Amino acid sequence: MDAQMTNMLADIILIIHVAFVLFVVLGLLLILVGGWIGWRWIRNPWFRSLHLAGIGLVIIQAWLGIICPLTTWEMSLRESAGQTTYGGTFVSYWLHRLLYYEAPAWVFAVCYSAFGLVVVLTWVKFRPRPFGNDSPRP
Repeated sequence: MDAQMTNMLADIILIIHVAFVLFVVLGLLLILVGGWIGWRWIRNPWFRSLHLAGIGLVIIQAWLGIICPLTTWEMSLRESAGQTTYGGTFVSYWLHRLLYYEAPAWVFAVCYSAFGLVVVLTWVKFRPRPFGNDSPRP
């Protein structure tokens, strides 16, 4: 595969990674706002299950010290295309780039876990509808 195609694949993986992060972060924000103002769609069990699974995966990877496979894949493609790569995790890299923030890996694991706890608490406060029940819960 030529360098241009490899670079394009790395960019696609980066876009998917950003979309995943936005889904997890904005998803929680939408659940909280929607729960308070009564949006019924935030109780969709598919959306809520995927959201919970997404943050669950992040928490498990963080506590096990596993760098996200999307980061590894993207960096491997960039390296084979002759591009500069970054070290560490996707989130830590971009936090450093955007906020000049550095912290040990355990800090991110704790933050992800706290975020995950809030996601779990939304299941208690704003319960999703059961699967197969198309009538929205108030």
